[in-house]
Amino acid sequence: MMPLSLTARISLYFAAAACLVLLATGYFLSHVVETHFEEGDRHELNGKLELIQNLFRNAGNPHELDQLPQQLHDALVGHHGMVVAVTDASGALWFATPGAAFPGALGKNCQDRSSNCTEDALQQWQQGGIGYRGLAVPIVAGAGQPFTVVLGLDIERHEVFMDTFRIVLAIAIALAALATAGLGWVVTRWGLAPLRQVTDMVSGISAEHLEDRLPDDRLPTELKPLATAFNAMLARLDDSFRRLSEFSSNIAHELRTPISSLMTQTQVALSSARDKDAYKEVLYSSMEEYERMAQMVGDMLYLAQTDNGLLKPGLEKIDLAGETQGLFDYFEAWAEERSVALTLTGSATVTGDRLMLRRALSNLVSNAIRHSPPGKAVHVSLSHVDSKAIVIVENAGPAIPAEHLPKLFDRFYRVDPSRQRKGDGAGLGLAIVKAIVEAHGGSISVTSTDQATRFQFKLATQTE
Repeated sequence: MMPLSLTARISLYFAAAACLVLLATGYFLSHVVETHFEEGDRHELNGKLELIQNLFRNAGNPHELDQLPQQLHDALVGHHGMVVAVTDASGALWFATPGAAFPGALGKNCQDRSSNCTEDALQQWQQGGIGYRGLAVPIVAGAGQPFTVVLGLDIERHEVFMDTFRIVLAIAIALAALATAGLGWVVTRWGLAPLRQVTDMVSGISAEHLEDRLPDDRLPTELKPLATAFNAMLARLDDSFRRLSEFSSNIAHELRTPISSLMTQTQVALSSARDKDAYKEVLYSSMEEYERMAQMVGDMLYLAQTDNGLLKPGLEKIDLAGETQGLFDYFEAWAEERSVALTLTGSATVTGDRLMLRRALSNLVSNAIRHSPPGKAVHVSLSHVDSKAIVIVENAGPAIPAEHLPKLFDRFYRVDPSRQRKGDGAGLGLAIVKAIVEAHGGSISVTSTDQATRFQFKLATQTE
């Protein structure tokens, strides 16, 4: 079953809400009309009861009491729809209007002094297929004899009116609900027009036009957050597509150079007969290119694993000072060859993956040694601030232009493209450092001045 459209659902909600309101209004009106009829009947019955009570009070002797039925008959002539019956103390019928018929319990209750026998206690009953509303009240004649007076009004006309009223009301409610649903559909379509405009604009955006943005200045307030979020997503997609394009171009460029070199060397070697040593030299040269490509592919796979959350760091306590000193011992010969001093200050302990963090430190230290002028130093500083360990790797050298700093951690990015074939690696080292630091929940930044370039990353001392 297909889900209803938003327009249809809102229209149905309008209709349901209108039905509830109209039903409540109809119930209230029905109750008001019913109460009006009841109060009118009560007023008429009480008026006749007062007349009858006065006649009985004025009957102070048996002779006047004998004349009372005729007086009652004369007083009630012309009151169509009203029936009256009077019973004596024994329950025998003493007087009745033509057609008067009452349930026997009415008079008996009054003889038993029931609480229902008051001027305010209206009762309803059916007699001979006709509905009545009336009351039963005990009275005492002027001569002292007790009687029970029962009065009733034919309310069939009221019941017919109420039945017709309820039918008309139900039809009106149904028609009003349908009209509300129709109007709700029209209003909803009009109200959702900006959303359809947004849909049309979004449909026109493709991968070739990710620079397009939704104009949120013409949108309703409710849709502006959606447009802002969508524009932000487009900006991220645009940046990701741009980086992917650059990444693909860089991969092709990085692989083309060693492959071209291998092809050239092989063609030269095969162009004429050579001795065994010449072929061995070609193979050794080819092996260097293979190792370089293997290293680059391994780094790319490593970054792909971190990007997809497949590389989970282990958790153990690591003394960063000890790891750094071990790297200094490893790079000592290379640093001496370049006349670069290695210094370490401070200490810090973190919880993380030893091999991953050692690789990050190794990439930063080797990068610093590579770009330090002879006679300068690479300095590593370790410290604790609050609950974080701060690692700073600093080397002297010319300043890196500010526009390059945000891109240093991009894959295959180089400040000076001319250095890419001078043993500087494939340009993935800093990207790997950033991936490792972020996998540990940390952050990394870089600053550069005329005096030094500083890489700083922060790691939590305890990983939860």
